[in-house]
Amino acid sequence: MNREENLNQLADSSRVWDVAIIGGGSSGLGVALDAISRGLSVLLLEKADFAKGTSSRSTKLVHGGVRYLAQGDVKLVLEALRERGRLLKNAAHLAHDQPFIIPIYTWWDRLQYTVGLKTYDWMAGSLRIGKSKWISKDETITRIPAILQKGLMGGVVYHDGQFDDARLAVAIAQTADNAGACILNYTKVSSLIKNESGKITGLKVRDEIGKKSYQLQAKMVVNATGVFADKILQMDKPDAPKMIQPSQGIHLVLDLDFLGGNDALMIPKTRDGRVLFAVPWHGKLVVGTTDTLREKPKLEPEALQKEIDFVLETASGYLTRKPTREDVKAVFAGLRPLARPKEGSTKTKEISRSHKIIRSESDLVTLTGGKWTTFRKMGEDTMDYFEQVTGEKPKESTSAEMSIQGNTTKPAAGHWGIYGSDAKAIKALAESNPAWKEKIHPDFPNILAEVIWAVRYEMAVKLDDVLSRRIRILILDAQAAIDAAPKVARLIATEFGKDEQWIKNELADFLKTAEKYLIK
Repeated sequence: MNREENLNQLADSSRVWDVAIIGGGSSGLGVALDAISRGLSVLLLEKADFAKGTSSRSTKLVHGGVRYLAQGDVKLVLEALRERGRLLKNAAHLAHDQPFIIPIYTWWDRLQYTVGLKTYDWMAGSLRIGKSKWISKDETITRIPAILQKGLMGGVVYHDGQFDDARLAVAIAQTADNAGACILNYTKVSSLIKNESGKITGLKVRDEIGKKSYQLQAKMVVNATGVFADKILQMDKPDAPKMIQPSQGIHLVLDLDFLGGNDALMIPKTRDGRVLFAVPWHGKLVVGTTDTLREKPKLEPEALQKEIDFVLETASGYLTRKPTREDVKAVFAGLRPLARPKEGSTKTKEISRSHKIIRSESDLVTLTGGKWTTFRKMGEDTMDYFEQVTGEKPKESTSAEMSIQGNTTKPAAGHWGIYGSDAKAIKALAESNPAWKEKIHPDFPNILAEVIWAVRYEMAVKLDDVLSRRIRILILDAQAAIDAAPKVARLIATEFGKDEQWIKNELADFLKTAEKYLIK
């Protein structure tokens, strides 16, 4: 992906795009992927970086949703299991099988979860990735050495998918870009353009880096901005009622030895009725999540102290070694774009996670809700509105078969795996300049060549893009990211031809962000 080349495509104001998508998270990228698979001309505009918001702050699971099954949302579970299977096939370097263990302390739980997970297996059908089964107390302890043993009867093992969310976002952006879509980050939509009949015919946008504005034409405009959807809806219609209720989920990152082994832990019922996961990820342990209503959407939400305490307390109830605030390497918060509940209702965990598509009077098509696992189906369902909006019938969707950038069934060992087939080219880059073989941080395997790669081929523009989403150090160990920042900023500056002031500004911005990931 080349940002300058893509920006140049905006210069022709007479060009009419088939579809313009606002938002570069999982929803917007899913729409772009599906639209390009139908042979349409596609423009995607993201005001910050790809997956900067909610889409880089997930629990890192590609799952059917065991909890949704318990709530009786069979349709959503079936759809998610089907999409999980597709993603594990189309992005095998980024999504893979992860065994989970539910520790069992009562006979009723044994019966309930054994039967429930057999149903989950059955629903996955041919796309099942492993059989659920009962394991003994001894095997449970062998597989999760740090599990609380008092009263433990055994465990139920089941399989779901695990992935790297921000890396998948970049790979989808690259896939759509390679297929001919114009994909841009740091390009903000400032207003919608309408004709005399009040129908949307285009939009005004501003390049936040080059500070230049453009006026563009499009047959269909899609609002896929997640928790910020209301802002675009109100841009369309100032008195539009609020549709989105942001719900915050936080995750704590600990050293892997708090759990031991390679299996993930799933606690099916916490004090607030949610599920708690402890998942091995990139050599650390990601523990979450919470469900806290927030009034305003933010690009960088912060974990509340009560949320941190809740996760630590709940995890401590199942682990022999109790994690404390001092053990937390990083904390990150994300906002779910839930449908605003009816007056007086605050039970967000009971709101369906299925997506909704709304077509307004102006023909603005808004995609809300959903989850990472179903990103592609959300895109397909949104693009099914193309004919209604434009009167033109597009080709059938082929996004279900599209292989995602880097896809390989034999990814390289270690941290190189997330690059898939691109790992070879990054290693070759390192060979071309021995200085780029240097580690970014002594505690992490990543090298400086990966920074160069992110800037040249993955549209990384800022220090935060590199250390948070291209290379995941910020959410794995916030202090390590802060320590590595000066070296990485200097390298990016050299690549872009920037001066000392740029480095100073980037470091100041990054530090402000990174401090939100530290436990105070």
